[in-house]
Amino acid sequence: MGRAYQNRKESMAKTAGQKTRIYSRYGKEIYICAKGGVDPDGNLALRSLIARAKKDQVPAHVIERAIEKARGGGGEDYDTARYEGFGPGGCMVIVDCLTDNGNRTFTQVRQAFVKNDAKLGSPGTVGHMFEHQAVFVFEGEDDEAILELLMMADVDVTDVELEDGIISVFAPVSEFNNARTALTEAFPEIDFKVENLAFVPQTMTELTGEDVESFEKFLAALDDCDDVQNVYHNAEFSDEE
Repeated sequence: MGRAYQNRKESMAKTAGQKTRIYSRYGKEIYICAKGGVDPDGNLALRSLIARAKKDQVPAHVIERAIEKARGGGGEDYDTARYEGFGPGGCMVIVDCLTDNGNRTFTQVRQAFVKNDAKLGSPGTVGHMFEHQAVFVFEGEDDEAILELLMMADVDVTDVELEDGIISVFAPVSEFNNARTALTEAFPEIDFKVENLAFVPQTMTELTGEDVESFEKFLAALDDCDDVQNVYHNAEFSDEE
C-alpha cells in the first residue's frame, strides 16, 4: 500500500495560484480544528496540522489568522462534504471538501466528474474499498526495525512497507498520536513526508494511454475547486509508453 498512497497535495505544481489555494485550504482546516481548542499543546490534532502546514510552507500569518478566528468564535461556518465515484479508466475516487455553500461545492465537483470521463456516485459507492488509516511516510531502510519499534511501544500497526528507501507506516486512525509519538521519540530528527489521516485503497487500478491524460485533467479540475481539501484514489500508472 505504500506506493499506492497518494494525496492531492503531493502532485501540486508550485505556481502562485496553487499556493494561494493551498493556503486557503489549510486556513479552513486549521480553523475547524482549532474550534476544538486553540492551544496546540492541548489539541494534538491541531499541533499536527500546524506542523504539516509549516512543512508545506504556509505563511505564519495564515495559520495565526485561522486560530484567531476560531478563538473569537466568529467567522465562517464550514461543513464537511464527501463525494465518491469513478474516475477515467474505472479507478475509484473519494473527494473530501470543506464548504460554506454545499450547492456550490456539489456543482463544481460534479462538473469536474462530468467533463472528464468520470462518474459521480452516491455515498458509499467506493468508500468500502478504502481503509481510513493513519499514514506516516519517511526515509528509511529497515522496515522490520520500525515494525518492532512500534510493537514494543504497544502501537496497533496495520502494515509497514519499504520501497526505494521510503518506509510507509499504516495504523488505525485511533493510533495516530501513539504512532507519531513512538516514531518521534525514537528518531527526534525524523522528517515525515506524509503524516496524516487518509483513505488508503485496498486494490489498485492501472491506467494506460488516454486514461492517464484524462485522469490528470480530472485531478486538475478538482484542484481548481477551492472547497476540495483532499482527493484519494486507487489509480496507478503503467510504465509503458
